Amino acid sequence: MGGMASDPPPGERINLFSLVTYLPEPLAGFIDRLRQELVPGCSLRAHVTHLVPRPLRDPQLASEEIREALREFRPFEIQLSDVGIFTITSVVHLALSKGFDEMLKMHEALNTGAAHFDEPFPYHPHVTLAQQISPAQVPAVFELAHYRWAEFTHRRAFVVNRATFVQGTRFNTWIDLDEHLLGG
Repeated sequence: MGGMASDPPPGERINLFSLVTYLPEPLAGFIDRLRQELVPGCSLRAHVTHLVPRPLRDPQLASEEIREALREFRPFEIQLSDVGIFTITSVVHLALSKGFDEMLKMHEALNTGAAHFDEPFPYHPHVTLAQQISPAQVPAVFELAHYRWAEFTHRRAFVVNRATFVQGTRFNTWIDLDEHLLGG
């Protein structure tokens, strides 16, 4: 997520909110460049999603409840492993070999109250590499992603110690609204 726009003109924001943790460098830069190569024009920042995009009746209340819920979680490490495919949605992603269970517990605690949303798919933590591609494109995109990921020589892990509450725009960009620390 994470749009490049700082503050769009009035009326450009839409009722779509999410909670993400952005990846650190050099991992973020590598994945951002890879996403551009796999899906030209992709401008979303490398992230792991805690709450998938959702409409909210009271975003301010949701953000406050998220802040409170995150006080109960301690920072934890995520380790990225293999390139995978969600075949139903044609999404190519990086799987988590460490931190998966923590992400599930966090999602369960956060998808409540003002932030609750009946998600269309079961929550499955991952880092998206390519989405909104046709099923016919998936094999070639998967192969290139797998090849490029094998070239990455830096650490494939990062610490989740904060989460950013974001809002969508009509232009498929995201605006950072609030940053919440784990553990208060």
